[in-house]
Amino acid sequence: MMNTRSLRFRITAWYAGLLAGTLIVFGASVYLGLERYLDWTLERTLVAECRAVSTELLSQLPAKDTAWLATEINEAYAPEVNGLFIRVVHSGVGMVYLSGAPKDGTFDPGRIPFPSDKEMDGSRKLQFESGNRLLINSMTLTTPDGSRFLVESGAPYHQIEVTLHGLLLTLAIYMPFMVSLAVAGGYWLMRRSLQPVDEITKRAEGITSTNLSERLPVIRSGDELERLSLSLNRMIERLDNAFEHINRFSADASHELRTPLTILQLELEGIAQNYRGDASVEDQIGSALEETHRMSRIVESLLTISRLDAGEVKMDKSRLDLGELATSTAGEMKLLGEEKSIGLRIHAETGVHVVGDRVRLQQVIVNLIDNSIKYTPVGGMIEVRVGREGDSAVLEVSDNGLGIPAHAVPHVFERFYRADKARSRASGGAGLGLSIVKAICAAHNGEIEVSSQEGQGSTFRVELPLLPIVVNDGASAVLREV
Repeated sequence: MMNTRSLRFRITAWYAGLLAGTLIVFGASVYLGLERYLDWTLERTLVAECRAVSTELLSQLPAKDTAWLATEINEAYAPEVNGLFIRVVHSGVGMVYLSGAPKDGTFDPGRIPFPSDKEMDGSRKLQFESGNRLLINSMTLTTPDGSRFLVESGAPYHQIEVTLHGLLLTLAIYMPFMVSLAVAGGYWLMRRSLQPVDEITKRAEGITSTNLSERLPVIRSGDELERLSLSLNRMIERLDNAFEHINRFSADASHELRTPLTILQLELEGIAQNYRGDASVEDQIGSALEETHRMSRIVESLLTISRLDAGEVKMDKSRLDLGELATSTAGEMKLLGEEKSIGLRIHAETGVHVVGDRVRLQQVIVNLIDNSIKYTPVGGMIEVRVGREGDSAVLEVSDNGLGIPAHAVPHVFERFYRADKARSRASGGAGLGLSIVKAICAAHNGEIEVSSQEGQGSTFRVELPLLPIVVNDGASAVLREV
């Protein structure tokens, strides 16, 4: 369905409307101009005929008789054949000549009225009941012997009407064709003109915080489009600098905090081991030590995310079977699930090979399963699935736990975001686990997304580039309870 609100459609519609209006005005002007020209030409022809009859024929009367006059007029003009009307009236004597009825029967010469006094020297138009029209020119003449004649010459509008009807038919047929052709051509030109904008849009859609070093193609048109593409590139460059500054600050701050936190942790551990005094002081020391441990984990997580985003983490990438890795990792987390009576089921295809860092991808699986265990009630079930979909290796971790509120789903991968801050803090979470998972997936050219319904559970889906299947590797599906 065509988008009627698009710039392409609106410009094409305006162009088509303007062209159609111009053609209509032009066609009407041509039609009216041609009609007036043909009327003027016909009238000039009738005037010339009246003058010819008056000067060349009537001037020879009465030396010549009326029979001679009729013969000369018939031979010169052939009124019946050409559909003309000619009438000569001698004042005080009567009608000298009247042409016969035309062969096409458009009018009856005998029924044409005589001109009034105002129409004696001029033109008049008659319309018959059949719809036919006749243009008649009248002219009076006084011969040298004092005789007074009225000469009338007329012709039907039929030929003019045929010509105008042909023009109107031509305009009616070719004008829509021309408008349609112009609209199609205009739409095609608009598509060609806006194609660079589509390219900019596609490239812009692919730019995220992980690839801000990329730039949009510059349209070398010397107009607003070129300025727009240059401005967008400058904006992306500023965003790239801002993100680099933030990541550098996070990495530097995390690095600087690691040493004092480690020292503080060791000092508190020494005090806790050697202090034998007030029990309340020992509790305070233990609480401080616990918070120090928690701060150390947060700092390590921030440092990991910053290095992953900056691409500074050295990845020991190799070919590995994602199904086998998921199966072994889930088996190692069996005891963690049994503490809450949570079942852990894995359905993994073997031979789903990817290139990645085994330790980091194992961290992804551990974080996702651990996250599901935290938010799945006692007696729940967690399922881990690994398989192929097109050119991607897919890892899914699903649970039937608490689920995520709809307003929180778009933010679950943000740093320090926790849908339920009280529960997350009580379980030791800082809102960085899923951020680390997303950073590891991005470092492996993969993607992660979540779908969830509150009260029904959540599903985290990881897609990684799939390696081609190696012959004799096998692709059997393994379903097991762990």
